[in-house]
Amino acid sequence: MATRVSWLGHSALLLESDGKTVLIDPFLTGNPAASITADTANADLILITHGHGDHVGDAVSIAKRTGATVAANYEISEWLQGPGRELPPAKVHGPQHGGSFTFDGIRVKLTLAFHGSMLPDGSYGGNPAGFVMTFPDGIRVYDAGDTALFGDMALIGEEGLDLAILPIGDYYTMGPEDAVRAVKLLKPRFVLPIHYNTFPPIAQDAERWAERVLRETNTKPIVLKPGDGFEIPRA
Repeated sequence: MATRVSWLGHSALLLESDGKTVLIDPFLTGNPAASITADTANADLILITHGHGDHVGDAVSIAKRTGATVAANYEISEWLQGPGRELPPAKVHGPQHGGSFTFDGIRVKLTLAFHGSMLPDGSYGGNPAGFVMTFPDGIRVYDAGDTALFGDMALIGEEGLDLAILPIGDYYTMGPEDAVRAVKLLKPRFVLPIHYNTFPPIAQDAERWAERVLRETNTKPIVLKPGDGFEIPRA
């Protein structure tokens, strides 16, 4: 089965491969750009890049309803098991940056990200992260999460990326200019912009950004509307 990515709005993503579903940063309730609701979201694995409410989102309620495993950095993994959330330890992974784990044939590695990570209740959320996911069909996807541009993206790119998922909104993350520079460091086959146009401070013209990517790199940009998907072809 091919690997498919769908953008659900803001930074929420759904990846499907080999019968398994990975849901990332499921901010659906209160998200004006969300293409689905929390009570209809399905997941086998939920990944959380950092502690902000627009990324933790509905992870707890979806995990409890679906029985999904949830993975985030160690601090967030402990928070997920705490009072008011109480996810079972067997259903939570808490690796740290540079570490990885394998879930039903999907390898997930945590990468650096430069951002904040305070949790919705104001508690400490550890360091933010991105994820490099390698699926059973060999497709490798990098979700940068909320981050600034950083030079070590070149090292992440050395892993050989089929798809990079990058924020372009500016204000809270890197903007279009730095996101183009990130593509040049990462050298993925395809790139998908996220974290833009949800709220006024992060309004951006993704099509104009995509034109720059086409003009300045060998990467093919994929601009989706919330709810749309893209099947990642094998090289």
